[in-house]
Amino acid sequence: MNKPVVICVDDEQTILDSLEIELQKSLGDEYLIETALGGEEALELIEELIEDNYEVVLVISDQIMPNLKGDELLKRVHEISPTTLKIMLTGQADLEAVSNAIKDAKLYRYMTKPWQPEDLKLTVKEALNSYIQQKKLAEQNAQLQQMNQVLEQLNRKQAALISQLHENESRLRQFLEAMPVGVAVLDAEGKPYFINQKAKEIFGKGVVPHTTTEQLSDVYQVYQAGINQKYPVEKLPIVRALKGESAIADDLEIHQGDKIIPLEVWATPIYDAKGNLIYAINTLQNITDRKQAETERQKFIEELFELNCNLELALESESELANAAKRFVPNEFLSHLGHKSLVDVQVGDQVQQEMSVLFSDIRDFTALSETMTPQENFKFINAYLSRMGPAISAHQGFIDKYIGDAIMALFSGEADNAVKAGIAMLNQLAEYNQNRINSGYVPLKIGIGINTGSLMLGTVGEQSRMDTTVISDAVNLASRLEQLTKNYEASLLISHHTLARLQDPSQYNIRLIEKVKVKGKSKAVAVFEVLDGDRAEMRDAKLATKSSLEEGLFLYYRQHFREAAERFQEVLTINPWDRVAQIYFERTQQQL
Repeated sequence: MNKPVVICVDDEQTILDSLEIELQKSLGDEYLIETALGGEEALELIEELIEDNYEVVLVISDQIMPNLKGDELLKRVHEISPTTLKIMLTGQADLEAVSNAIKDAKLYRYMTKPWQPEDLKLTVKEALNSYIQQKKLAEQNAQLQQMNQVLEQLNRKQAALISQLHENESRLRQFLEAMPVGVAVLDAEGKPYFINQKAKEIFGKGVVPHTTTEQLSDVYQVYQAGINQKYPVEKLPIVRALKGESAIADDLEIHQGDKIIPLEVWATPIYDAKGNLIYAINTLQNITDRKQAETERQKFIEELFELNCNLELALESESELANAAKRFVPNEFLSHLGHKSLVDVQVGDQVQQEMSVLFSDIRDFTALSETMTPQENFKFINAYLSRMGPAISAHQGFIDKYIGDAIMALFSGEADNAVKAGIAMLNQLAEYNQNRINSGYVPLKIGIGINTGSLMLGTVGEQSRMDTTVISDAVNLASRLEQLTKNYEASLLISHHTLARLQDPSQYNIRLIEKVKVKGKSKAVAVFEVLDGDRAEMRDAKLATKSSLEEGLFLYYRQHFREAAERFQEVLTINPWDRVAQIYFERTQQQL
């Protein structure tokens, strides 16, 4: 850091040397002592020092100098460095020069020549001390001015903040007043601070001064819902919020005379920027309408429950009726007609589609029934039918009607379903017969005929009495096939229409036995016997002679009766109980 500079100016070198020596003795190394011969040299020196960042604190100048006198020099110095102190040192100065120096250069002191060393020493030190004090004062003034500016800015900001705070408080109050629910605020000490208009309507009063936390339930008449007891203060949501807890409650009531107002309350604490709890605020919702709605809803639920119970009873009754009706009119029949309920069925409803028809009948039932009482007859028939029905439904069929001991069943979809159902019926019959034999009864024999074709399903009758029916030549042919089972002592016969619609006929044991002409039709219908439901020994015997029988039939229908008779004789040699071979052998004998 550069030392402060003291400059001595005179036009005589001896005087300058003398001044420099005395000042160095007096000031030591704290200051840099510079000299200049004349005013112009002094000005150049000052400008150089200032340019090099030296601080020129004092200029001691003679008055009488060539070219530039002392008072003029000091005036120029003041213009260059206003803070530099000036001392005029001369023996010939007049009052005008001193006055000019004081006026234009702020002259610090005037000293006469020759000077007294002690006087010079004291004057210079006083000047330097004065400079230092003025410098400090200037710095302090600058700092004070800067602080005043900062303070002024802070005051402006504070005023703006206060104005904004007042505006925010006003807006907050307007907002709280505009809320559709009651709002109440406690300060940190638990005293009421703010209550909006809605809350005043609920409480019947506003802020009650000097109310303590312990007095809240009493002052504002807060009760526990449903009982005539004051609400415990420590459980009030807003009091819990004063402890830093967010709380909700819907079991409060406000009593205003005879008027009771149920409330739902939400409360939460409010903190300042430092995390200190300063308020607790809660909202108050009048839930009178909700309570009334809940009461009405509960009543409605009870009524609905009762209605539902009655409806369940009605549905159970309807279900029982539907199940009862289903036993008389199969749901499958209704489904084919496009109806879900028997109620929807009208006289004349009908639909046409391809189906397989199954007829079954008990052989010699008339003779059998004559040995039983009416009660035994019905018991026997129901025992038999209860075993046949499941075999039909298990293969996607349904029973259209019972005709005494006979069954008429329908199958939509694949013809295999009807054939498999017939085989299953024969298997069920075998088990049933074993039980009958074990019980001392004679076994039963049944015949089953199946045909596939286009049917008309519909309803016939009149409005007060109707029935379901199936109309088609296909039905008549199925019935005819069932009747043929008696002639040929076969268990299950199918038409070539059914055979043609089987997915894989090779899965079954089938043989051709007849060509039948149906009434009203010009073409004969081929009849096939399905052997899968026969007893094993009977089935094996028929399969062993199948090719011979079918060759005989081919020859018979070609009217080669002798050759046909030979084939039928071959069959009877192996299986003398084959009724089909017996019939055709007799027919050939009649033709020979």
